[in-house]
Amino acid sequence: MHADPDALPFVDEHGVEIAATPEVVWESLCRVADGSFSSPATGRVARLLGCEQTAGSGPRPLEEGSTIPGFAVASAEPGSRLALVGRHRYSEYALVFRLAGEGGTTRLRAETRARFPGTTGRLYRAAVIGTRGHVLVTMRLLNAVKRRAER
Repeated sequence: MHADPDALPFVDEHGVEIAATPEVVWESLCRVADGSFSSPATGRVARLLGCEQTAGSGPRPLEEGSTIPGFAVASAEPGSRLALVGRHRYSEYALVFRLAGEGGTTRLRAETRARFPGTTGRLYRAAVIGTRGHVLVTMRLLNAVKRRAER
């Protein structure tokens, strides 16, 4: 597993403004990330891709050392940053969430970093990143955090 998510090549970044404090957004982010990636279908996809993490384990809410299918928590700084890292046959990747709050609102950003080695990696990148499927999944996740935090 890659120890430093920030050392992986930058892919993209997406964000949302949330009408809630960083503490509320953090709690929502941990619950949504855990719930979104912990379905039986996600576990099956993780096994199919050959992910290092195929099941959830460790402390909840998420903290360093916890896992969800496809990811391990590399760092968890409540109210500030959650870094998820993973690896499978076609890619080594990180999804880094950054929170910045001011006045009762929080900006939540999701930054994707990844390496796609070899021909199969390039084909996988084209299928996931090139089709914009990754953007749709990332924005769905961010908007789920927003809905939960603003309730």
